[in-house]
Amino acid sequence: MRFSHKIKKLLSGQGLASARRHTLRSIRTKRFPLAPERVIETIDPVTFEQIRQRYAVNNPTEDWRKYLDLNRWIAINIRRIRDIELDFARRKRILDLGCGAGYFLYIAQSLGHAGLGLDLDRVPMFAEITRLLGVRRVVQRIRAFHPLPDLGGKFDLITAFMICFNNHRHANLWGVAEWNFFLDDIAKHLASRGRVWLELNRESDGTLYTPELKEFFQKRGARIDEHKIMFNSGLPEPASTSSVAH
Repeated sequence: MRFSHKIKKLLSGQGLASARRHTLRSIRTKRFPLAPERVIETIDPVTFEQIRQRYAVNNPTEDWRKYLDLNRWIAINIRRIRDIELDFARRKRILDLGCGAGYFLYIAQSLGHAGLGLDLDRVPMFAEITRLLGVRRVVQRIRAFHPLPDLGGKFDLITAFMICFNNHRHANLWGVAEWNFFLDDIAKHLASRGRVWLELNRESDGTLYTPELKEFFQKRGARIDEHKIMFNSGLPEPASTSSVAH
């Protein structure tokens, strides 16, 4: 982030709110320690090592083997837990889209929340790890203009981290119409005043979204903080949908 942008953010309401969140997170971290090593101790070391040997050793060039680094990914997901304030929230029912190895849901479940993951089934390693962690998973591809399946009820929180389902590695990036359909669809799975927390990947040119898409998210009621798109109280309709077409 450029220095001038940091100064502008600091002087804005967004900067003050961010500072407040960091202060509260620091207080919670001291009062309610959720250390990576304590979480890792709860994972069966023998079975996990068998999985690690099978995939890290036999598939050393595969990009997804990086998720076998427990210290790194448990720490990352503890930070996500704290960002969303699940470490001291009442019990919530969570749907995690693109759940991967299931670390986020595993930590959430250890805090008393109920979780369901949704992902592809193209990486056998993820299936083995989610099974080891006791994370329930639905196998489903998220595609533009295709609704999610019946997931058995409403969720208090829907999350998606490091989003790839919007085809960010290809030319046919999702635009306003695709995102509008997607948000309308997940709204059907969201409990009243439920929250949605999305984290986007940067594109090859370094951008996260077009100005048009950013404006659309804001019209839908999102709070935007760099790559994070957050809806803190349901998914209201945009102020105007006349320009949104499939």
